[in-house]
Amino acid sequence: MPTRPPLRLVMVTHEFHPHRGGIAVYAAEMALASAALGYAVEVWAPALPAGIEEPIWPFVVKRLPVDGSHSWRSQWRTAHELRRHRAGLQEAILYVPEPGPFLSILLLQFFDELPPGRLVITLHGSEILKFALRPLMRWSTRRLLARADRVSVVSRHALELLNRYFPNASQKVVITSGALRADFHSTTPPSPKTDPSTTAEQKIIILTVARLHPRKGQQRIIQALEALPVELQAGIEYWLVGGHSKEGYETTLREAATRVGFPVRFLGDISDEQLGSIYAKADIFAMTSMPHRFSVEGFGLVYLEAGAHGLPVIAHAIGGVPEAVLHNETGLLVSPEDPAALTAVFAQLITDPALRKRLGTAGNLRARSRTWRDNAITLFGHPRSDAPA
Repeated sequence: MPTRPPLRLVMVTHEFHPHRGGIAVYAAEMALASAALGYAVEVWAPALPAGIEEPIWPFVVKRLPVDGSHSWRSQWRTAHELRRHRAGLQEAILYVPEPGPFLSILLLQFFDELPPGRLVITLHGSEILKFALRPLMRWSTRRLLARADRVSVVSRHALELLNRYFPNASQKVVITSGALRADFHSTTPPSPKTDPSTTAEQKIIILTVARLHPRKGQQRIIQALEALPVELQAGIEYWLVGGHSKEGYETTLREAATRVGFPVRFLGDISDEQLGSIYAKADIFAMTSMPHRFSVEGFGLVYLEAGAHGLPVIAHAIGGVPEAVLHNETGLLVSPEDPAALTAVFAQLITDPALRKRLGTAGNLRARSRTWRDNAITLFGHPRSDAPA
């Protein structure tokens, strides 16, 4: 009996390899999971920088003449590519996993040039607020969401924002929060170290993995650790992994680091392959995300990764973070408005190895219970490649 060809799924994204960050991971993992389900996946992504080779993917990657920014130039070029291939998308699922191409499709709808196939959109949180607070953008977003076949959000926090500002989409929304990367290499959760001492080998290592940006809150961590008693400061180190500094933030952090009584190490960008050894040396993971202009943490895939490495997490209870970090189960959450509470939870974890082990073990189990396959099925369903023609 003849069979239908695999259903075509075209993902258009401005954040993809070699770009790093939560949204780039989200896009790549959804493409991998959809391809594994049997979809004929194509990823349309920005051109590769000079000297970077394309990895081998189990799907087609088409590189567009865009730089991956949200500039008008990138938006128009992405819109042009979609319009140029409009007829070929007739039977496809067009998937928009992040704000860059979403803006391009907003432009297309003004000219009645939207691709005619199924439209699926993922929203992460902050962009919902940005779109809602600008009248023209709010109107055009409402129209586009009405046109979409399905919309997903990465957290209940994002769902609440969407229902508040764009209730017309509420009947087509699902939650597809993150999971571990497919290439995550399992490790046994490390045994907690003994109480901190002044020898470097036995110091408690506090780790943040995030770009150097005010929204990621590294400065709050330095300030909280600086407020610890001197004897606790003598037994800790703070390590920062990440680059791409914004607004002179790295300079601010480095200046703050010169004034504290404990070592602060800036490790820069580190490959995913090398990052595992950094996690293995750490005792506590901390990322205290802050509200920054319209931006807020929608979920935080890095919290799951830290948990998978057996690390207890310290974070701010903001945005979708309480869905990635369960308070007193996989980590400890405090209000971003309470610096003293942040210092207190650092002191609690530094001096309590049993608590570190309990939280880290629970974080490991929870991180491994989530899968991208489940997300892909929730968002796209099972492809019926074996259905009768």
